[in-house]
Amino acid sequence: MEKIWLDAYPPGVPADIDTSAYRSLAELIDQGFREHADKVAYTFMGEQVRFADTDRDSRRIAAWLQSLGLSRGDRVALMMPNMPQYPAAVAAVIRAGCVVVNVNPLYTARELEHQLRDSGAKAIFVLENFAHTLQKCLARTAIEHIVLCATGDRLGWLKGTLVNLAVRHLKKMVPAFELPKALRFNEVLARGGRLAFRAPELGPDDLALLQYTGGTTGVAKGAMLLHRNVTANVLQSEAWHAPATSKVPGGEQHTFVCALPLYHIFAFTVIMMLALRTGSKCILVPNPRDLKATLKTLSQQRFHVFPAVGTLFAGLANHADFGTVDWSGLRLTVAGGAAVSTAVTELWEQKTGSKIREGYGLSETSPSAACNPTAGDGVVRGSIGIPLPSTEFALLDDDGHEVAMGEPGEIAIRGPQVMAGYWQRPEDTAKVMTSDGFMRTGDIATVDERGFFRIVDRKKDMILVSGFNVYPNEIENVVASMPGVAECAVVGVPDDKTGEAVKLVVVRRDAGVSEQQVRAYCQENLTGYKRPRVVEFRDQLPKTPIGKVLRRELRDKA
Repeated sequence: MEKIWLDAYPPGVPADIDTSAYRSLAELIDQGFREHADKVAYTFMGEQVRFADTDRDSRRIAAWLQSLGLSRGDRVALMMPNMPQYPAAVAAVIRAGCVVVNVNPLYTARELEHQLRDSGAKAIFVLENFAHTLQKCLARTAIEHIVLCATGDRLGWLKGTLVNLAVRHLKKMVPAFELPKALRFNEVLARGGRLAFRAPELGPDDLALLQYTGGTTGVAKGAMLLHRNVTANVLQSEAWHAPATSKVPGGEQHTFVCALPLYHIFAFTVIMMLALRTGSKCILVPNPRDLKATLKTLSQQRFHVFPAVGTLFAGLANHADFGTVDWSGLRLTVAGGAAVSTAVTELWEQKTGSKIREGYGLSETSPSAACNPTAGDGVVRGSIGIPLPSTEFALLDDDGHEVAMGEPGEIAIRGPQVMAGYWQRPEDTAKVMTSDGFMRTGDIATVDERGFFRIVDRKKDMILVSGFNVYPNEIENVVASMPGVAECAVVGVPDDKTGEAVKLVVVRRDAGVSEQQVRAYCQENLTGYKRPRVVEFRDQLPKTPIGKVLRRELRDKA
């Protein structure tokens, strides 16, 4: 596809970025720590952590990992929420030449076992709150070394002790477990401090991360992200953010709100790694689902960039404490993961003065691939924006041919951020990679004459009703705009007459909303075959930890 989107690039944003700026992610890490040593890197529970502190801790952990005999290419799992131990462990694993395996702390034992066995991880850093889960599956994995982290590890002796006592005994957030061979995080730091760290020779094609897909469409697969993939996406994101971040007043340290979990690839690359390169501060929010606590944290600091998902923006904007936060410093609001409803975007802009800039990416693309322009009025609502520098999009039919302008097709992406393939799954890799280097995403989209792409839906989520294609996003957008509806989701269910029928699941904001009213609203706004055959009300929708609706779970139950 011709790069028609380049004309919509903001002034100063390059069409291409220099992907040779770093030979490895370790070089980026070293430079960031060296250039920004005295700046605050993270704030957590009222405490500040400098880049120099994280640099020191990561070198000690890296030396300890090397002392275990772990070497280049060995996998190390990290199972922690947003806390200072996480970025220190990431930097240590990368610097030691090992591979980061990010693990969702909320996994069940079955899910954790799959990921540890599939990755072959030999070591794991885990928050003690989730140690009982590890215990259940440990014997069936290759894990040889366990590091137990506690919430108060890096909060100083007195405060850390009090926090750990509260977490363990007052709030009872640490279920009983037995991992007798595990070491505590601070003990690892002490041991590593007595060891010498030897930086290995790393190159752009070395494996940096195994980033497992969310598993919303099947068994989770490990996307192999090379050092050059992640560094390229950091540089692409930096260039794309520049029109907005350049407006931060001089003398203010650029500050990210880090409410997305750092183990998620967006927060990993576009918050943590980008902040390290630019010397920006990250406000670590360990549990964004606690809206009151999140707003209290934000009320204590000034910030400029807020990446999140639409459900979090909606929850915050509708919370009674929203006004306790000073939003005047906000220069960039970025949304991804799922489309944000018009009602939420309008409410957010009205309350903060910041437009929500929707973007698009996948674990397989490190993750950012497209985004709306980050400054000015060039936002196309409902669009994922335009491809980032050095990134190409194509829309393909089932046979791999490009579709005509205006026709829906499967998004295929080519760029330096695209993964090397799926870990130990050559057949799955072959299914998504084309002969000319594009990766098929499974997402259906259209593109307009300016190069702005609009997601129609996941290919596998499409519903076929009497031969007509029905895309759940369209129905969800309509119903979400109905007064009294908080959120909704649509899936296809078997139907004897039409093959498939539309099922609508609604979460009400107003308990008085009835099925009859919903059906009348759909009749007014949707053509016959798109109207739901089944309407169900629920108190909440099943979601991933970052807020994506789990349509598969709704479909399976149906």
